[in-house]
This record gives sequence, structure tokens and C-alpha cells, in this order.
Amino acid sequence: MNNTKLEKLREKIVSKGKILVAFSGGVDSGLLLKIAHDLLGENVFCVILDAEVMPRSELNHAEKIVRELSCGYEVVKFPILDNKNFVKNSRERCYYCKKESSKILKKIASDKGIKYVADGVNQSDFDEHRPGIRASDEEGIWHPFVEEGITKLDIRKISKELGFRFWNKPSSACLATRIPYGEEVTRERLTMVERAEEVLKRVGFGQVRVRMHGEIARIEVMEEEIEQAFELREEIIKELKRIGFKYITIDIEGYRSGSMDKV
Repeated sequence: MNNTKLEKLREKIVSKGKILVAFSGGVDSGLLLKIAHDLLGENVFCVILDAEVMPRSELNHAEKIVRELSCGYEVVKFPILDNKNFVKNSRERCYYCKKESSKILKKIASDKGIKYVADGVNQSDFDEHRPGIRASDEEGIWHPFVEEGITKLDIRKISKELGFRFWNKPSSACLATRIPYGEEVTRERLTMVERAEEVLKRVGFGQVRVRMHGEIARIEVMEEEIEQAFELREEIIKELKRIGFKYITIDIEGYRSGSMDKV
């Protein structure tokens, strides 16, 4: 990525005057928040949506980053499991979530006299099945990275250069992405997946997913860590069975973003 994209991004942010940033705790929205706060200071407000599909560790991490930036923020409850269309878990699941969350963000922005709501969607997101982008577009959410053609790889590079200490944080995603389309998203299933992933992180894995197929836990770790997963299998089996899974498998293809889209 050339510096021209970054400079144009900064110019666009400054031109907005005041913005509300939807912050998930990830590197993408984190970089946007840092750049915006550096440029606009108190004219940036951050909202973290606390939904049942957000791991508690991610919520805590997001709040920690915002406090470090000394940015004004609010954590807002977002009970997405009240949305029947979301719970049904069709391939359009993300559309219903983004539609509702965008309306909440717009309402908060309006109450604070802020015209623009921005998120961390980037050019690479269009390479995957992301119906939520369509919903946010319909609601007028601004995607600054997309406007400048900035990719996920660019974001990691910029974050590192700017000294953003979480530049290499493993990507996360809503816990509902661990459940196959057509199977209801329930609080019990989300909790099982979240607890299982915390076990794997605790024993040393960074980028990890536990995909839930009924009573089966399909574990995805980075390809170079698969052997380590087999070495730790007794501990992993013990802990995941305690959580409620009956069968524990390790996916030998390794971690893939959006692997459930192919199921």
C-alpha cells in the first residue's frame, strides 16, 4: 500500500468534522478509531455493541483499548437474540444483525449531533460472504477503508507502523459464525463455543475457531499448530467434554475464515 491511500483516508476523516466509530475490538475498527481520534480528538465518539454473540474476552479487550486511547465511548446492550430472523440462522443472518445494529448506532449519533457513523469494513471483506455490508450500506454507514481501497493486509501494516500494539491480534468474528446455517442460534450454543475457544486460547493457541456441528466440536487452528493440537488432545478432549461436546475433532485443513459458508 502506498502512503497516498493513508493520506487520503486522513483527509476524508478530517473533512467529516465529527464521527461515531462502531468499535468491535478488532484491528480494523481499532485502527480507524486510533486515526480518527488522533485527528479529531473529542469530536470522535466510540460505541461498542454488547451482543450475546460477542465473546466476553473481546468486550473486555475493546473497552481496554478505548480507555488507552482516552476516547469517549459507550457500551450499549444489543440483544440480537430477540431478532427471530437472526436466530433462524439463514445465510442472510448477518444482514439482520447489521440492519438492527446500524439503526442503534445512527440513533446514538443523532442524539449526539453526529452526522457520520463509520465502521472498519475494508476491501478484503468483499472477498467473503458478507450480507451485513449490504444492510449497513442501506442504512448509510460510512466505510472509509473501502473508499480508499484499503485491504486487511494494509490495515495490519499501517497499524504496525503507527505503533498500534494490537496490530497482530488474531481476527475474531461473531460467535454465530461457528454454527451451521439452518441451525438455530441459541444462548446455550454460543456459550459452549465461547467456553471451548477460551480453553484453546488458554493452552496456547491464538487464531482458533470451534465450529459446532450438533454434539461435535470441529477445531480449527493455524496449519502450523495442528501438530501441537494433537499433542494436547487429551487435555482438549477433557475440557471440551466437560463443556458439553460429545465428540472432539481437529480439522486437518486448519483455520479458514468463513469456513462455515462452504458447509
